[in-house]
Amino acid sequence: MTAAPPPGCPAHASTGLVPLTAATGAPDHREVYRRLRAEWGDVARVELEPGVPAWLVMGYREMLTLTRNEQLFSRDARNWRDLREGVVSPDSGLLPMMGWRANVIGADGPEHRRLRAPLDDGVARIDQRRARRQVEALCEELIAEFAARGSADLVGEYATIVPMLALASLFGLDSAGGHELLRALIALFGSADDSQAGNRQFEEILLDTLRERRARPADDLTTAFLDHPDLHNEAEHLQSVVVMISAGNETVTAWIAHTLRLLLCDPRFASRLHGGRLGIDDALDEALWRDPPMNNMPARYALRDTELGGHRIRQGDCLILGIAAANDDPLIRPEDELTEPGNRAHLAFSAGPHVCPAQVPARLITRTAVKTVLHRLPGLRLTVPAEEIGWRPSPWTRVPAALPVAFPPAPRPSKENR
Repeated sequence: MTAAPPPGCPAHASTGLVPLTAATGAPDHREVYRRLRAEWGDVARVELEPGVPAWLVMGYREMLTLTRNEQLFSRDARNWRDLREGVVSPDSGLLPMMGWRANVIGADGPEHRRLRAPLDDGVARIDQRRARRQVEALCEELIAEFAARGSADLVGEYATIVPMLALASLFGLDSAGGHELLRALIALFGSADDSQAGNRQFEEILLDTLRERRARPADDLTTAFLDHPDLHNEAEHLQSVVVMISAGNETVTAWIAHTLRLLLCDPRFASRLHGGRLGIDDALDEALWRDPPMNNMPARYALRDTELGGHRIRQGDCLILGIAAANDDPLIRPEDELTEPGNRAHLAFSAGPHVCPAQVPARLITRTAVKTVLHRLPGLRLTVPAEEIGWRPSPWTRVPAALPVAFPPAPRPSKENR
């Protein structure tokens, strides 16, 4: 085997392919995916970072093939040829999201099922009524901080904070710990130069929490993971918590933000929701169709040479789940912009063995956050043109950088009325 060129040499220059961040950061990301589909078909060649190519799977049927066939497409990044051969630098910002970890995300087959069971059991033990009350109180408290001002950033002051503090509460962290985790996670999901530092800080905070709970158990998910018979050591305990919090926070932030953005920017969507023709859960699913929380999801790795979408896929190739593009596949999307209410055939939660285990709490948090805004902030309007909304840098998620809004000021409620 020929030795890979060292990072930084000319061989690591751009491949000339469309960078994945060009889609997530575009004003109209679906137009980027449509151009890729026109050029390549339902599986397109893209660039993850300069010199690192991958396949972006954009066809709905191809996505189901990719996610359901773990005998051919592995979740284990140790099968990634470009990583093994040094094309991907050891300090690459991609690795916190794409590098192998000894957790449920990086496993296939029986090992995946063993590591998945604690997550499913943990979600099943959540008291949904209690959790909803806690999230409602959190949302009311956050809105009370800016309601009298008559203006706010519904991302920075609300959508970013709600899921992290809600998840932190489920795992037994206090508010300060939740804010620390949030800062680390924003860096991690950005897959930029500070990604690995953010990942280290994130794991350090959670490891401290695990050791605290081992000494003093409590009624929370951290203790439940520590007690689960399918998790065998501290590393597996840690990585189980890492998966639940990291995947849950950024995705729920995006889901809340996109639903509110549609409410503010799409008059048809807003009129159907306010007029009662679109229920709150149907509105949440419309947001998932148009802007799934993970626009692109890493990754699968081909275990042998094969064919997908008319392209030859080589053993060790990296394939990215183009969830937003698959949701926009003309084979399944109606010509009308609005999906029929009740249609949950979207792939926002992925599919196959690795389908999201936390759909129920994610929907609970998002529904509560959106309903509270609708109830508490009548007369809400965006204070910048919709086309000026920017996006957090990330090849994976598409979270608005800000949603600046104005509304009629409301008096801050007294503590007795909260």
